[in-house]
Parts: sequence; C-alpha cells; structure tokens
Amino acid sequence: MSNEETYDETAEVEVIRGEPRVEAPEAPVLSDGLGCHSGSEMEKAARMAGNSEMLDQFAKDYPVGPHDQPQSMCPAFGSLRVGLRMKRTATILSGSACCVYGLTFVSHFYGARRSVGYVPFNSESLVTGKLYEDIRDSVHEMADPDRFDAIVVTNLCVPTASGVPLRLLPKEINGVRIVGIDVPGFGIPTHAEAKDVLAGAMLNYAREEVKSGPVQAPAGGKADRPTVALLGEMFPADPMMIGAMLAPMGLAAGPVVPCREWRELYAALDCGVVAAIHPFYTAAVREFEAAGRPIVGSAPVGHDGTAAWLAGIGDAFNIPKDQIAAAQNAFLPAIKGALAQTPIKGTITLSGYEGSELLVARLLVESGADLRYVGTACPRTQWSDPDREWLESKGIKVQYRASLEDDCAAMEAIKPDLAIGTTPVVQKAKEMAIPGLYYTNLISARPLMGPAGAGSLAEVINAAIAGKSRMDDMKAFFEGVGHGDTAGVWEGAPNLRPDFRAQHQKKLDKQARAAKAQEMI
Repeated sequence: MSNEETYDETAEVEVIRGEPRVEAPEAPVLSDGLGCHSGSEMEKAARMAGNSEMLDQFAKDYPVGPHDQPQSMCPAFGSLRVGLRMKRTATILSGSACCVYGLTFVSHFYGARRSVGYVPFNSESLVTGKLYEDIRDSVHEMADPDRFDAIVVTNLCVPTASGVPLRLLPKEINGVRIVGIDVPGFGIPTHAEAKDVLAGAMLNYAREEVKSGPVQAPAGGKADRPTVALLGEMFPADPMMIGAMLAPMGLAAGPVVPCREWRELYAALDCGVVAAIHPFYTAAVREFEAAGRPIVGSAPVGHDGTAAWLAGIGDAFNIPKDQIAAAQNAFLPAIKGALAQTPIKGTITLSGYEGSELLVARLLVESGADLRYVGTACPRTQWSDPDREWLESKGIKVQYRASLEDDCAAMEAIKPDLAIGTTPVVQKAKEMAIPGLYYTNLISARPLMGPAGAGSLAEVINAAIAGKSRMDDMKAFFEGVGHGDTAGVWEGAPNLRPDFRAQHQKKLDKQARAAKAQEMI
C-alpha cells in the first residue's frame, strides 16, 4: 500500500522494462578518449589506416590555419547540404551518433526536406570491417533508379580515422551512381570547403561519364550561346543578373556548381569559361582544368568589380573590345547610380566563413563604408587575388584563415560602428555595446551581383548602425551584474576561488608539456 494521492489510473499503468544491453568491448581505435576533437591523434590514426594520400591532398587543397580543427560548425555540414539540395540524390552518413544527430538537426533547421541515411556502428563493427559491409548493404538497398540518380556516402571523423574504404564501393548499382567521400574535421578546415569536396567528386564522376560516351542533356536543353559556369553557391537572383550582364557579349550564364541536379554537371563541364565566384573550390577547379576550361576569378560586384570581371570574361572568350565595352556601358551606370542612392556611413569590421567575404567587402567600400578589416576562414587562392589586391589598395587589412581570436582582436582594436561576423563575434560586439550583424543569415543571403546587389546591403546595415543608442541603453541597464564567472546578481561578493583556477591551469600546462614531449618522440 502507498499513501500517494492519485487522481486517475495513470499510476496503475504497467511499465515494460527492457533488458540491459551488453556493449561490445572497446576497440583500440576508439580507446584512450580518441574522439572528434582529438585533432592530430585522429589524423595519425587515419594515416596508419592507409589514408595518407587522401590527407596529403586535403592538406594541399585546404591548407590549415592557426588551429588544427575547425572553429565553426562541423565541416561535413557543407557537403551534406550540397547533397540534400540536389534532386534525386540520397545521402548516407557514417560517423558517431552524436555527430550524425547534430548534422541532421542543423540540415533540417536550414530547410532540408528529406531524410538523411545513417549506418550506425560500434567499436567491434568498426574494427572488424563489418561497418563497411553494412554501408555496402545499405547502398544496395537504397539504389532504386526510379527514385535516385546518385547516392552520396560520407565518412565522418571516426570512420575516416579507422580507414573505412568507401573507394571499394561499387561505382554504380542498378544505374544509380555511388559517390563516396571522406569529410573529416581533422582534414577539412571549414564547411565551405567541404562543399568543394563533394562538388569535386561529382564533377570527377561526371567527367569520366562524358569521356565514356553520350550523356543526358540539361532539363532545359542545350544553351544556344557559349556559357559561363558559376562556381559557388549564391543568392537565387544572382545567376539571372549575371546572365543579363553576359548577354550583350553573346554569352549566357551556365549552371551553378554545386549543382541542383546530376545532369547539370554535364552542362557545367560543357561551358566555355568557369567563373570562380567563390575562390576556394580547389577540387572543382582541378576538374574543370582537366576538362580544358579556363578559370576567371572574382565576381561582378560593385562598379569596379563588375567592370573588371566583364573584361576578364570577355578576354577569356576572345570577345571584341567593343562588345565588352557595350556590356560594361549597359550596366555600370546603373550600378553607380544604385550605390550613390543607398550610401552606407560608418566604420565596419567584416568576418565570416562562407568564402564570399571579400566580395561583400568590395560592395561595402563602394557603398561608402569605412571598412577597416576583412577576415575570412577560407584560404587564400589565386582566384581571390583581384579582390584582395583591390581591398589592400584601399588600405584595408585582409586576413585569410582568420581565427575567432583574429576577428575579435580586430573588432576590439577598431571599435567599429558595426561588426559583421560569425555568432561569437557578434556576441562579443554586443557585450561591448557595438551593433552586430550575423554574416551568414543577414548579409551573405542577399543579392550581391550587378545593379541588384549594389543597393541590397544599405538598408539592413544602416538600420543596425542607427541602433547604437539601444545597445548603449541595454549595456547601461545590465551594468553591474558581473561578467564571465561573476555573472549574475550577488547579495555579497562573488565566491571566487583563484586557487581552483590556478590548480586547473597547472593541469592544462602539464598536459601541454606531455603533448609537446610526445611530438618530439
């Protein structure tokens, strides 16, 4: 009997209790705390598992910055997002459950409307090779030509470090293409570059198909004019605007890579010139160059950028100078007028990890902004040199592979009227009563090209700068509630324990010395 008060029959419901699951013994590859943040240890394991050639290529294509692991979201989100945006393309992830959960959560947060396949594993299946067999069985099960043109299988950190050999998967099953890629956090520095990993793998597959014989035509038919393939994800209106600017030269805008449908890959490879709108697509550029396609860097942003880009495209196609001038004269006055009508006044720092930061920076400068610093998490490539040189000629600091510390240090030193950056940069800015805008959602998700892009940023940026007084009011309101480990309202003095802090720091120093000694061995 119980004296518990009950109000319905809920308390009488029988609870079914399951049997405890007996876990398989831990395998050496996952022992000693080896996980997604193990950095050099994961890379060492991957090399021992036979992935040295792949990692060496990653190091060449995507040279790391000051950190040995990404400071932004998991890089695999980039390739996952590319696959989820493609028609008739299925996606399978192989990785730790926590990683897959996070990636699928973020993908659906950003609007994915299809399921993500997942092949689970434990230490035993990972070491014995059963995981590879499970992946192979899953691919065979999903390879339905009525539903899919391709299946993308992605190894995350742990399967890559363990050497799960996706290269051994069949290239095609029942007419469905199988594309296996590795996207480890210890080899791919940003999610932007992970997009290139998948784009490059798909272009390579499509290029081999083209060499083997006839391929499917684009859904809209073959273009009646020479085309310019556009490299890099962009606002939906931008390709149309680029097409309009190319028309006076007798050219058309080709597919945007990463593509939305497999057959677009063939049309992209059939282009006359590739425009590296986003300059970090190293693997994709390699495939286009292997197909004999010339590459033109930068993009038609602002007055100067549009003039130079149209000239570069025209020269690549050997277009007569008067035709190039006609294209420039058709759009440059409109761009100049749009910039003059929507000026931006204020000091700005800019940072992000999308790869379009230098293009946005050019647009801000031509809009009248006093831009002092541009930080991008992506690496320097020759395709961004025109933008870098233009910005540096204006006395603006350009930082490639910028770390969070770089971006925050610039903001703290400059104390701008507006800080545009990643979430932690914006958070830091608002703590300092500096207005901030999140780059990915509020800046990069806008048209940037031609006349449409010229006036697209002014409204949101000027509104944010005008909100400085509200930031001051909020800082004054919360003044005195503490910061960091003293945050909150205290009746007395905060209970600080500097002895605990010193003891913990000794542990960290000891671990650092041990790691350094291990490197020397």
